[in-house]
Amino acid sequence: MRLGELLSQAGLNKAGIQYNTEVTGVAIDSRLVVPGSVFIAIRGVEADGHRFVRIAIEKGAVAVICQQEVEFCGDAEVVVVEDSADAAGKIASAFYGHPSRKLRLVGVTGTNGKTTTVTLLYQLLMQMGIQTGLISTVENRIGKRVMQATHTTPDPVHLNALLADMVTEGCQFAFMEVSSHAAHQKRISGLEFVGGVFTNITHDHMDYHKTFDAYISAKKSFFDGLGKGSFALVNADDRRGEVMLQNTDADKYRYSLKRSTDFKGKIFENTLEGLEMEIDGVHVHLRLTGEFNAYNALCVYGAGRLLGFDKEAVLTGLSALPGARGRFETIRDVAKNILYIVDYAHTPDALEKVLETISDMKRGGGVITVVGCGGHRDKEKRPVMGEIAARLSREAIFTDDNPRDEEPAIITQAMLEGVKKEDRDKVLIINDRTQAIRTASRLAKKGDIILVAGKGHENYQEIMGVRHELDDRKIIEDIIGK
Repeated sequence: MRLGELLSQAGLNKAGIQYNTEVTGVAIDSRLVVPGSVFIAIRGVEADGHRFVRIAIEKGAVAVICQQEVEFCGDAEVVVVEDSADAAGKIASAFYGHPSRKLRLVGVTGTNGKTTTVTLLYQLLMQMGIQTGLISTVENRIGKRVMQATHTTPDPVHLNALLADMVTEGCQFAFMEVSSHAAHQKRISGLEFVGGVFTNITHDHMDYHKTFDAYISAKKSFFDGLGKGSFALVNADDRRGEVMLQNTDADKYRYSLKRSTDFKGKIFENTLEGLEMEIDGVHVHLRLTGEFNAYNALCVYGAGRLLGFDKEAVLTGLSALPGARGRFETIRDVAKNILYIVDYAHTPDALEKVLETISDMKRGGGVITVVGCGGHRDKEKRPVMGEIAARLSREAIFTDDNPRDEEPAIITQAMLEGVKKEDRDKVLIINDRTQAIRTASRLAKKGDIILVAGKGHENYQEIMGVRHELDDRKIIEDIIGK
């Protein structure tokens, strides 16, 4: 494809300039440039791509898209744009043939529930025999083919390449998590969504967004970009749901467990075996547990109906779905009558909701919580997480999550500082996560529930920039096996 044609298809060559250079690839990382590539220099959070233009050209880039003049360009074409981050998504989309136009793409955003919602939607359609794509924190899927996920939302080049593969392999639908980082960094620029879904919003990623208003604004920008004819489905029980709808051109819909809305649900019973609910007047049993999953299921039902699927088919399918890996995932030690729950809860709101759900369905025993906080992320939530874990548990063990390059003892000490004096005796600090889980197992009594929170599906632990193998589920299975 010639550069001029690529820019025109991306909507970036309105002057109709003839750029005759042949382009055979797109890259935003100079390390991934190959001969024939167009290199897009983006001002990132940690690095400015304009600093790597020379390297990209030396590696064979035939064109550079940037938002400032560059000193060294050799024989490469240089195109200056107003916003190279925005241009990257549009160019990547054009290069891969606008794949989002060739399938029905739905984005899901919010603080909690994104992964479960997109996973349930994917499972629902696959169960109906419809080839479907999934882009999530846990994994990416094209039909039944599984690929490891490295980011909640990939960069625009990888994202469009993935969507193009979905089209090639016959996917009719795709469901993807849209993180606040991705919306703010314009990784979804150039994509065309048939629908957007909002789950909820609580404090998270303050290390990146700095203020709660900026975090909300990043989420809202996704809905602001939805086009006419698409749908915007929001949780009416979260007061920020209406904020998401303020400036969207999409058709507006709401779901709720507490009020009359387009899609209404009601919980009859919530047990470890699942939920008994009414959804749009129909009594259903779900394999999912907890009020938070009632919201997720209702959200999935609403999205399914808005995509045109039959009410009975959606409800029947929902009743059989198991949920997402590492989200309220249960492992039973039958011999000792101890139940382990592995959950990704890594925000105060998510941790509190999971512990309240467990408290409502205790089996005569108590709750032991194993939890940590990530290094160099949202430091202000550490004491809040510590307070919640200690208050809502019989015993709490503070341990390492992903300390990254921060001293683990500093993180757990910050968690301890949030614990009330009357709850201090409940708390142990064991920074080795494997030993923390093993200690919880030794402390547990018949009928107890052990919540292992924070990492969920993750099978690694990041320490000093190195990822070490660590999987909460495997640790628990090893304990039970022994």
